[in-house]
Amino acid sequence: MELGQGHGPGPLAARRVRSAWFMAAPMLLVLALVGGWPLLRTFWFSLSDAELSRPGQQGFIGLENYLGEYGLLADVEWWQAVGNTLWFTLLSVSIETVLGLGVALLLNQPSRWRTLLRAALLVPWAIPTVVSAKLWSWMLHDPFGVVNHHLLALGLIAAPLSWTADPQLSMYAIVAVDVWKATPYMALLILAALQMVPPDCYEAARVDGVPRWRVFRYITWPLILPGLLVAVVFRSLDALRVFDLIYVMSSNSRDTKSMSVFVREQLVDFGLTGYGSAAATSLFFVVALLSIVAIGLMRRSADRVAT
Repeated sequence: MELGQGHGPGPLAARRVRSAWFMAAPMLLVLALVGGWPLLRTFWFSLSDAELSRPGQQGFIGLENYLGEYGLLADVEWWQAVGNTLWFTLLSVSIETVLGLGVALLLNQPSRWRTLLRAALLVPWAIPTVVSAKLWSWMLHDPFGVVNHHLLALGLIAAPLSWTADPQLSMYAIVAVDVWKATPYMALLILAALQMVPPDCYEAARVDGVPRWRVFRYITWPLILPGLLVAVVFRSLDALRVFDLIYVMSSNSRDTKSMSVFVREQLVDFGLTGYGSAAATSLFFVVALLSIVAIGLMRRSADRVAT
């Protein structure tokens, strides 16, 4: 045992911990310089009235950009962007998780075409987001898009639909495109979790004549849940920062504007460096808070599986 007199880790364990920190220190330093410095700089700008039209002339205004009369907390457009982002994340990640789980279960079955299907599954994910967003924008174009053409030919609609311009349709059209692109990512992560399940568990269940749904409920689901949660967390963090898909398909529309699009609008279109930095800092804290909550849930799930 590597315990010193029963009171804690012994010298060997302590040396291992020190060695681990020593080897990780260069990477942590690089991460601090690459990620920490821009974040601190952005936070500093958020406490000022900096504007692109007045470089070097910013003044310190404290939390005015956050709590002031015209700050983020009083900005209706900011809260609408927050709501749009959360709604987009909830819809897209939920659908992608369900579809990804179904696809992963299919691909996990023995088949001579399994390798080819896995490679084909990567095609939507491999296409750059800007390219796929522009491609789908053309396909969803109201008078000339191929989607409306086929829906009209099948008699499912009476007139072309403005998929990306209609406030009632635009968000759902963007979610559908995101699902098309990101479902392969979720499927491959869940497939990796499925392949970690010991085959002996399935063989024992097959010998005992356990129905398939019970095998999934009591064997597959508990064992893949930690991996599934990791996939959901990664995808949720990516969805919360969505920018290119929404900006390409609907630009600055208030009905679909995400937090990242709002930040870009304040910084670039309006030149409000201080206010835009406050929005960017708020976006960071929203993502960080949800990450902490998600990691806590993942640990609880892992503990349940372990016990």
